[in-house]
Order: sequence, then C-alpha cells, then structure tokens
Amino acid sequence: MEESSMLNKMILNLRATCKYYTGYPKDLGPSKVVHFTSEREFVQLLHQGQPVVVAFTIKCNLTKRLDRMLEEAAAEFDPHVKFMRVECPKYPGFCITRQKTEYPFIEIFHSPEHAANQGKAVDPNITKYSVKVLPFNYDVSVYGFREYFKRQGIKSSD
Repeated sequence: MEESSMLNKMILNLRATCKYYTGYPKDLGPSKVVHFTSEREFVQLLHQGQPVVVAFTIKCNLTKRLDRMLEEAAAEFDPHVKFMRVECPKYPGFCITRQKTEYPFIEIFHSPEHAANQGKAVDPNITKYSVKVLPFNYDVSVYGFREYFKRQGIKSSD
C-alpha cells in the first residue's frame, strides 16, 4: 500500500513539473481564431489592413487537428495576422464561391488597398479595395505559416 501511494505522488509530481510537448495541452489563453458569421464581418476584418488566413472546413477528424494548429498560429501571429474559420456546411454560399471541392483548405487574403476615386462621383458609402488571394500549400503549423509569410513577403511580426 505504501509503495503505490508513493508512486502516485511521484507520478503526480512528474506530471505537474514536466510540460514538454508530448500531447500536453498548451495554455494559449482565449481563442484568437475568429469564427465566420457573415460576409459583412469578413469584409470588416479585411478593412483592418492585416492579412487574413481563412480555413474552410467541414466536420471531420482532420478538422480537429487543424483547429489546434490554427489556435497555436493565431496566438503566435496575433496582432499582425488574423485567423478565421468558416464551417462550410453552415455557410455554403461563401464556400461555393471559392470553387474548391476538397475540404479542409486554407486561403490567405492579403493586401487590401483602398482605391482612390478616379474623378467620378461615387457613393461615399462604397469603399473600393483589392485583395490578393493566396492558396496555402505549406505545412499547417506555426512553422509552416512563418515560412509561408516570409516567402510571400507578408509582415507577420515586429
């Protein structure tokens, strides 16, 4: 009896002090991933000027892993890059416009530039901007996003 309680104390102490990444959940704080609710919210996010990483997903086992990786990447690149997750079964109209057949996939919307009016009288409530859509074909991890941003010339940190 004495040995098993001593062993339990040692194991509890080991679990409390060793937090090497072997499946141990990381404390990332509150989620930084924005969940898609409307196209208006998406456009407002684009108007903020940062690149927006959008994950188009459906419910499957691969999505659980993708969600964890998005959470880690969002915590890493928080003020400079925004991350958004779209559940395609809930918002099929937005996903169909991307014309992809395999889910999940990731696209990066980058460099919104507010176009100046070119001498024509235009409604002041309409803002023109251009967005560059980049497909993401790297490893879905913090390292993969960092390398992708570096290769594309996207500022992701100070």
